[in-house]
Amino acid sequence: MKGNYKKIISLGLVFVMMLSLVACGKTDNTNKGNEKAATEGSEAEYHIGIVTGTVAQSEDELRAAEKAIELYGDASSGGMIVHDTYPDNFMAEQETTISKITAMADDPLMKAIIVNQSVPGTTAAFEQVRANNPDILLINLVPQEDTAMIEEASDLIIDADNISRGYRIIAAAKEMGATKFVHISFPRHMSIELLALRRAIMEEACKDLGVEFISETAPDPTSDVGIPGAQQFIAEKIPAWIEKYGKDTAFFCTNDAHTEPLLRGIAAGGAIFVEQDLPSPIMGYPGAFSIDLEKEAGDWPAINEKVDQAVIEAGGAGRMGSWAYSLGYSNTLGAVDLVIDVLDGKKELTNIDDIKSSIGKYTEGANWMGTYYVDRATGEEKTNHVLVSQDTYVYGKGYTEETKDDYVYGNGYLGMDKIEVPEKYMNMNVDLEAIQQEGQ
Repeated sequence: MKGNYKKIISLGLVFVMMLSLVACGKTDNTNKGNEKAATEGSEAEYHIGIVTGTVAQSEDELRAAEKAIELYGDASSGGMIVHDTYPDNFMAEQETTISKITAMADDPLMKAIIVNQSVPGTTAAFEQVRANNPDILLINLVPQEDTAMIEEASDLIIDADNISRGYRIIAAAKEMGATKFVHISFPRHMSIELLALRRAIMEEACKDLGVEFISETAPDPTSDVGIPGAQQFIAEKIPAWIEKYGKDTAFFCTNDAHTEPLLRGIAAGGAIFVEQDLPSPIMGYPGAFSIDLEKEAGDWPAINEKVDQAVIEAGGAGRMGSWAYSLGYSNTLGAVDLVIDVLDGKKELTNIDDIKSSIGKYTEGANWMGTYYVDRATGEEKTNHVLVSQDTYVYGKGYTEETKDDYVYGNGYLGMDKIEVPEKYMNMNVDLEAIQQEGQ
């Protein structure tokens, strides 16, 4: 009996030790960088929905959604993330976009829906979700609809700071050697308040900084010509534009699909490219210069180094830039982490420092700037509408035939985060209707 008693005690101690190990394992898993990826046999406490475009027009955002699934698990397998895409021709298929967003709210575990980019139809979808499921957090990233409407329908909006960028992009272009600046867009984009406002600021900044402002129109990829037709237009036009305006001309387009042929043509013609509308090392550059980034996926320093080498080989050293980290990728993942921390009571949804720290988790070394949007008509600060930006990174900065042996990648930051934007641009009165009519 005594021997059996000892065996029972021993077995009890082993059982207690096993429970302790399991408990430790659980603690490590939930505290490790917020990575609550589903493990075999477990179920997420709640779900987060992400809606993006497809790889055709929104690759950065789509890749971020894939990364979120990798980190936190697919809801269909017990994880946290539900992902869907809206149609490429979203202007003609808004009902599809609306239905895909609202369908996420039918999930009883859904706690937040993140849309990036927030194309037309997002606001209507958010209004429907809000009416039926008021507890679901609605996150609007890079909106393309009326500002007042999106602010009313969304719990949080994060967009590029197109007000300060309107000045800083021109300052960067001049720093890179530009004497002229060409703005390429189309009516649908000029109907978006912040894009039209940015264009007006760019034109005024050109006057103040001694750079000639030029406006060009290109086909909308959501029109009848589609993405192939819009890209073909840019490919055919850019050589003529460079010949007309000269090599010391910086070109800027407001559409992602236009970016690849524009980059290719700029490098071939020796012109200047400051950064994309939604800046990212993988926006346009891989396709323009046939860069294979499969092995570097998600490793932004490695991606930038490879893009840097490709730009140098293409003859664009010192004249082509971007942000070191993708806006679309980092604000999507940052929004997921922010939502998790908010739901766990660790952060506030609209606190700028909390937003920057969530995005900064995926952008080591980047200096993010953030501010609240101010309604130009009333002067009211909109605390659920946050504008963010990074410094411009110039590929091949400092590289020449004479310095190539001493060239070191990583010194390409231009210092635009140090540039103080004059107050007049932050409160500039702009005739948005005139800009929009000009684009017709």
